[in-house]
Amino acid sequence: MSNRQLRITFPAAFFLIGLLVVCLIALFPGIEIVKAQKVNSNIVATINDNTWTEASFPVENFQAYTSPFGYRRSPTNPRNVQFHNGLDIAAPKGSYIRNWFTGTVIQLGDRGACGTYIIIESGEWQHSYCHMQGNVARLDGNLYLIDRGGGIKIAQGQQIPSGIRIGRIGMTGRTTGPHLHWVLKYKGEYVDPGAVLRQMYAVQSNDIPKT
Repeated sequence: MSNRQLRITFPAAFFLIGLLVVCLIALFPGIEIVKAQKVNSNIVATINDNTWTEASFPVENFQAYTSPFGYRRSPTNPRNVQFHNGLDIAAPKGSYIRNWFTGTVIQLGDRGACGTYIIIESGEWQHSYCHMQGNVARLDGNLYLIDRGGGIKIAQGQQIPSGIRIGRIGMTGRTTGPHLHWVLKYKGEYVDPGAVLRQMYAVQSNDIPKT
């Protein structure tokens, strides 16, 4: 076989392998979701139960979970399969978003598919909130997320307690309706927010005094 033939064959082989992987994901997305949820459930199970008592549900006026964590068909192009790295939580536009866990604001932005967003770090956890109302501005050398209509002004580097309002549901970035795209990472790895919420509910419901 000539060198020219080898140069053609190897790229073609890689292309075919990549195409096969995409086709398998498209045909069997549940396999990947189950694998991801198994890994994430193991992570969630190792966290001390006392931790979950301090956590807050991130959305007021909750309506529905509209898109789970894992592989899915693109809402804008159903022929494409994509990895959805968070949980979509629908609520009426303008509903307040609450900080999930006490931490420090490490990043603010208002560009790209995420729209106006905030990322908070809590120890080895990072939690991101996308499609919020408002914009990011630099004032006196500091970055702020500002939503005047909601009375929100959050600074990069600011300490945020659990349960504090940090923004409002909007439609900034790439979205088909008002919702929060909520992303969790633990030690740099994506975690299924649904698994976290289930564990939070299990622990916090046991703490409710029996009457």
